Amino acid sequence: MIVRRFFSISSRKSILKKPQYDVKRIIENIPQYQTSIQNRELVEAENITSDLQLLGERYQYIKKIDKAIADIQIQRKSIEAQIRRDRTKITEYSAALKVLKEQYQDKDGELSELKIKVSGTCEALPNLLDPTVPLKKPQVVQWINPLKEYEPSETQAHVDIMLKKKMLDLQTASNITGTSWYYLLNDGARLEQALVSYALKKANENGFASCVPPSITKRELIDACGFNPRDMNNEKQIYGLQDTNLGLVATAEISMAGLGANKVLDLSSAEGSKKLVGVSRCYRAEAGARGKDTKGLYRVHEFTKVELFCWSKPENSTKILEEIKQLQTSIVEELGLSAKVLNMPSNDLGNPAFKKYDIEAWMPGRGKFGEISSASNCTDFQGRRLNTKYKKDDTGKLEYVHTLNGTAMAVPRVMIALVENFYDPRTGEIFVPECLREFMNGQQYI
Repeated sequence: MIVRRFFSISSRKSILKKPQYDVKRIIENIPQYQTSIQNRELVEAENITSDLQLLGERYQYIKKIDKAIADIQIQRKSIEAQIRRDRTKITEYSAALKVLKEQYQDKDGELSELKIKVSGTCEALPNLLDPTVPLKKPQVVQWINPLKEYEPSETQAHVDIMLKKKMLDLQTASNITGTSWYYLLNDGARLEQALVSYALKKANENGFASCVPPSITKRELIDACGFNPRDMNNEKQIYGLQDTNLGLVATAEISMAGLGANKVLDLSSAEGSKKLVGVSRCYRAEAGARGKDTKGLYRVHEFTKVELFCWSKPENSTKILEEIKQLQTSIVEELGLSAKVLNMPSNDLGNPAFKKYDIEAWMPGRGKFGEISSASNCTDFQGRRLNTKYKKDDTGKLEYVHTLNGTAMAVPRVMIALVENFYDPRTGEIFVPECLREFMNGQQYI
């Protein structure tokens, strides 16, 4: 099957039900949605905003048409009742029934068209923003293992170190696949396996059940999770499979979210959530602009990632986001990396995110901090689109879940930080953090 950077159109039946948006609630919060659109600096902001401004008018007109259709149906039933009482009146009333039928068809067609427009407006809207989200610049909320000085060091560049130690082969990968692909070899491969095993262990200890999800899903699932074929910078994100409605996932978040599609989840546990940790290969169609970041492992087309995913009761999602951040922080602390935790600004948030934290680790070879993990609360953005619900304890009423996701381990970038920070040019060795040694046969140095 040929892989291309676009999706073919498929006529196959959808696996997802049409999302049921709370149009009334959206109308009540139009100013907040307008702020979200503006602050996220969306490419289609003008079109989305103009459609949003028409939403209230269209919603009222839908109710007006509904009433007109109901009146037509009442008239039709009245005439049919009279005909049942006296069959001789069929001819007398046939013309009236024909007129009512035509009126019904006209109104029904108008209603369908209007509902499609209203649904399209709701579909295009980003999530609202948490009041604590900064406007344009990240806010540092915590330092992890802070250093006294942060100095660039070209001698610590991970590519040079890993090539010299036969942990990495970029040239062969470029020849057989292309740029931004790579081989991890020997201790490079073992280090990846250790990082994955360590992250899985930490997640399991924190109540996350294990999952090995698919790396390919249907496009409608990718769309429902908020991953568009192009990102905010108009770069292609998703690889599509030619002549299918399938795509390679950019993160296991997509396929793990699909595990709850069209389901009613049991969230009756004490913490009111279900938690999964999944390890998978991830695929990004664009690996970034040419430059230093493309010469190595920072921006690549395929990589291993350990992903955290949660379904939550709405009242618990804020607390769970903080718990995910705390788990991520403890992983970085134990690895011994110097990093900062950032509350990300609105113009860095994708459409699904209500709030997002990033963790950036110091990478001497790059001469700057680089993102190694993120955590997002998507509230009911994905739950509505995936038709994932839970039963409220007090009323038994079905409500949409909140979803959250976070990175437990983005292997290549963490590997960069470890190699560049823990390489000793005097000995030619890379220090292995103690938390990884049980997964590397006790090895203290590479």
